[in-house]
Amino acid sequence: MNTNVNEDLRLLRDGIMRYSKLVTALSFVGVLATCKSRTEKEAAGPKPGESAALELAKAKGETRKMAAAMESYAYKRKAEFVAEMTKELASTRSDLDGLAAKVESSGGTARAEARAALATARERMAQTTKQLDLAERATESTWDAVKSGFSESYAGLKDSVVATRQWLSEKVAP
Repeated sequence: MNTNVNEDLRLLRDGIMRYSKLVTALSFVGVLATCKSRTEKEAAGPKPGESAALELAKAKGETRKMAAAMESYAYKRKAEFVAEMTKELASTRSDLDGLAAKVESSGGTARAEARAALATARERMAQTTKQLDLAERATESTWDAVKSGFSESYAGLKDSVVATRQWLSEKVAP
């Protein structure tokens, strides 16, 4: 009887070994197929309009990340927050100036429509700058509300800049 148990264990172990080799081989084939599929997609490059959509998605992700980072600033780090957001607004202002140059180089009806989109983004910039001024003057008791107001305004500004950039990339030569 002991021999039958040993024989059964040996057969079971052999079956498991064959099964694990099969699973390993199938996994390897799956990995190779995935790699080949990704390589073919990367080689093909983005489709027209796809790069703008990817850029939009990336910018929205960055905006969410920045908003989350803003939430972590406590009142005792107010000066650090204001300094960091001042840099962010300067960068955004620079982006808007670059977009404005692109708008002015466009022609016809695209220029008029682009100017309107750019004006909206500039209005948001002005609102966000005012919010940052409020944050700079905030007291400990008003800090959370002011910081929240700035975060919302900043997210709206970034969305407006991204939307303007996407519109320009679709309507004006890239």
